[in-house]
Amino acid sequence: MDKLEQIERLRERAQVSYDEARTAYEEANGDLLDALILLERQGKVAPPKGDGYYRSEQQTVSEPINEGKEEHSRGRRNNNEEANNNFKETLDKIWKFLTGLIKKGNETSFEILKDKEHMATFPVTVLALLLLFAPWVTLPLIVIGLFFGFHYQFVSNDK
Repeated sequence: MDKLEQIERLRERAQVSYDEARTAYEEANGDLLDALILLERQGKVAPPKGDGYYRSEQQTVSEPINEGKEEHSRGRRNNNEEANNNFKETLDKIWKFLTGLIKKGNETSFEILKDKEHMATFPVTVLALLLLFAPWVTLPLIVIGLFFGFHYQFVSNDK
């Protein structure tokens, strides 16, 4: 591609006049990318959208990189805040579920009967704790009670 074709291509790409494109091309020593960057710095070309930037191998660009990092860190902060909010919402849902479960367990009773007589009554929450922390005692007692004619039932005390 000869010089005239490159200037014409730069002019079309940057949407500038031929004179502006030629001047930028000559200042960039024939490098189209450098010429485009030069026009961008002069405000004649809009910068690329997003976090991207134009760069040449010969040139180190620190300002756009830092700006991109700042925007990226802001985006990361927003993602962290969003993740924290999601985590808090999840913890709230778990807390509501557990408190509802405990409330329902306290409203429901586990009754022990023998010959249709009430021998003992206690909340299901207590039964769950006994089964959780002392299953080696609780389960055998329930099974042995069946052999001695005990019956068990759950009774809801909903109001």
